[in-house]
Amino acid sequence: MDYTSEVTGALYIGLFALIGAGIVYITLEIARLAFFYSGSRRFGPSKAKDSVYECGVETIGDTNVQFNLNYYLFAMLFVIFDVEAALLYPWAVAFDALGVTGLIAVMSFLTILFLGFLYALRKGALKWVY
Repeated sequence: MDYTSEVTGALYIGLFALIGAGIVYITLEIARLAFFYSGSRRFGPSKAKDSVYECGVETIGDTNVQFNLNYYLFAMLFVIFDVEAALLYPWAVAFDALGVTGLIAVMSFLTILFLGFLYALRKGALKWVY
């Protein structure tokens, strides 16, 4: 059996990974050198750095307000179930071609998703009033 095409493919992947890492390193190094030689020696806090910028509009009142963590949890659950709907659509389109294997795969996916939903319910992530 001839493995030259597999080895060549692996070498190409390794070469592209090295080139990509090199580009990232060179870009960061150029930015560091440009900052160092630009004469900018201002480090630490300043009024401009500590100000809150909200779409160019000056803020009114205190900007360090706490918000309910349930908003974040609810948004994360929405994203999870939105991705689930996006993943189920191609499965529904190719339902005939996938057969029993596709059905088992999507049922295991939905089972894991449903168990995660039950976990979120049990932890109270969907309760808005405590």
